[in-house]
Amino acid sequence: MSEIAGQTGLRAGATAVVNESYSFACMRCGHGWEQSYEIEHHTDATGHEFVLYVADGKVVPSPLSRPTCHNCDGHVLRIMRPGRVASARDAAHRSHRVPPPAGPVQAPAPQAEGPSEQREPHHWHLSDLLHPFQRKAS
Repeated sequence: MSEIAGQTGLRAGATAVVNESYSFACMRCGHGWEQSYEIEHHTDATGHEFVLYVADGKVVPSPLSRPTCHNCDGHVLRIMRPGRVASARDAAHRSHRVPPPAGPVQAPAPQAEGPSEQREPHHWHLSDLLHPFQRKAS
């Protein structure tokens, strides 16, 4: 298809035109972008079906065969559903909320039934935690 790249406008004779969009992320330089395509379905003179990918009015190679990064010309790209790059950019530009500082959580002490009763803190052992998962031999 590279020999027909550069043609502009919709070609006559398309039996169907499908619009598809993809998000791309280069695994080499991290550049991300989105592109929409008009996929034109055609039939040649011998009856064989073929498709043309049209982006921005120009016939381009299939983005699924050997995509190329617009930034570094790398060929290791992640192809995702549309909107992924935009949502990642939006998340990066949102104001960052500062989480509360971490520290020990203090639970309220249980009320003792009488003034003289003092409860000892329970010390957990691994066997206590695994007890519900142990199977009994039958």
